[in-house]
Amino acid sequence: MEYYFTKTLNVSFEEAVQRATSALKEEGFGIISEINIHEKLKEKLDVDFKKYRILGACNPGYAYKALTLEDKIGTMLPCNVVVIDQGNGATEITAVNPIASMMAVQNKDLGLIASEITEKLQRMINALD
Repeated sequence: MEYYFTKTLNVSFEEAVQRATSALKEEGFGIISEINIHEKLKEKLDVDFKKYRILGACNPGYAYKALTLEDKIGTMLPCNVVVIDQGNGATEITAVNPIASMMAVQNKDLGLIASEITEKLQRMINALD
């Protein structure tokens, strides 16, 4: 089982970030954090790295359900979506597979929530064009 879903688009990096954000919104997610890896690596290590942004996506209803079932599940929240500039006009958008990431958690009810979130993230990736 892959731990992610991915799609490559022939759009600019910023356009890909906007499309991912919009597609997430369509599935009920909002972006609660954003990490610009390119800038952080430059700032901390003085190295040049490709444009790489981590979007922390959260669906409040599902987050609440998961937290009420398993209060340590916050270690796996939010759902991360990564936008990566692959060069030559190609930008990759990748989302975590919640089922794969939650396999270590032995909670059947949480598994049902993970399945529903997985479906939403798969639809989000599939909807990108």
